[in-house]
Amino acid sequence: MTYSIAAHCPESNAFGIAITSSSICVPSRCAWVSPKGLVVTQNVTDPSFGPSGLAMLQEGRTADEIVKTLLASTPHGAWRQLVVIDGSGKVEAFSGDKAMPVVALKKGKGVIAMGNMLANDAVPQAMVDSFESNAGKTLTERLLTALEAGLDQGGETGEEHSAGLHVAAKLSWPIVDLRVDWHDEPIAELRRLWTLYRPQLDDYVARALNPEAAPAF
Repeated sequence: MTYSIAAHCPESNAFGIAITSSSICVPSRCAWVSPKGLVVTQNVTDPSFGPSGLAMLQEGRTADEIVKTLLASTPHGAWRQLVVIDGSGKVEAFSGDKAMPVVALKKGKGVIAMGNMLANDAVPQAMVDSFESNAGKTLTERLLTALEAGLDQGGETGEEHSAGLHVAAKLSWPIVDLRVDWHDEPIAELRRLWTLYRPQLDDYVARALNPEAAPAF
């Protein structure tokens, strides 16, 4: 009931995820970003994979090692889909044989799209194609545009109801952490939130790092 795209930008050394689902509040369970890498856990989700994976990324462990460790920690791996991108930008993914069909994934250089209960198996390909065709734009914009491309390709078998956009870069907190917990058109609503937040993003970072020099409210 979920599809997502996750990526690393080598130019900015940022990591990001865009995700949507027919389920309520999907980002709270599935999307985990840090300046050291990211974790996506979906399909009958185990949210514990998120903080555990981020902790291992902080230790400098590799994506393939983290995926193996997380799957070894549970007897329920066959139900899970899991993505890890590590600090070097390496992508590792797993999709269990009990994931809800239609299941598909597509990898590119430093990027991966994956989903379950998809309208068709071309959805991840459309998302990666969109991401790669928008090189030169910000990571956040590329991820959101790719999520929109997934919807245009057919999205889920059901209607999407929640969505999220999450980017971390250098700082200990995500610089973008936008969530739509329930909406009839969550991806469109996510686009609206990003359009409002984008002009203010740098100001909020400046206020955190140097209040005296930061723009006034």
